[in-house]
Amino acid sequence: MKRTGLFFLAVFFALATFCKSNGYKTIFNGKNLDGWKIHGTEKWHVEDGLLVCESGPDGEYGYLSTEKNYDDFELKLEFLQEADGNSGVFFRSTFDGTKVSGWQVEVAPPNHDTGGIYESYGRGWLVQIPEENEDILQMGEWNTMKIRVVGGHVTTWLNGQQMVDLEDDKIAKGKGAIALQIHSGGGIKVKWRNLQVKEL
Repeated sequence: MKRTGLFFLAVFFALATFCKSNGYKTIFNGKNLDGWKIHGTEKWHVEDGLLVCESGPDGEYGYLSTEKNYDDFELKLEFLQEADGNSGVFFRSTFDGTKVSGWQVEVAPPNHDTGGIYESYGRGWLVQIPEENEDILQMGEWNTMKIRVVGGHVTTWLNGQQMVDLEDDKIAKGKGAIALQIHSGGGIKVKWRNLQVKEL
């Protein structure tokens, strides 16, 4: 009995050490939008523990940004696209209304470069995904995305497959928040879950 208790205690501490060294923190609590800020008139809400964005009556661009800024980090999340599914994940971004200064990892319908990197109100596409990777996105199903940003080096993965690897001097100087986007045009709905970030 004593040995069993010591064994479980050892397992507990091993797991605790692993979780601590893993370093990821949840940035969406599954209950409300605490820690986030809405930009624009599009709809952001929590439904059955999921973060949901959908077009509002104006059908314009909308953003949900973290109140905290993140410089070097790894971000993991899952998304499910309904309807059009045109969205994105921004990093090192600042906002003036719904005008964003920063960089977007694309989340889009099939054959539209999900995982590529776009600079809004700037240079446009910095890098699009290889054509052979266009079948990795699973429209209408849950997809996993990981984004790693260190200095000017950005790497993205979709469903475990590396999509782009970019080094950029302008990104290296950027500062700002992580944000989710809903594209203009109306008729868009995307669900998000398991948003976790590890600061590097």
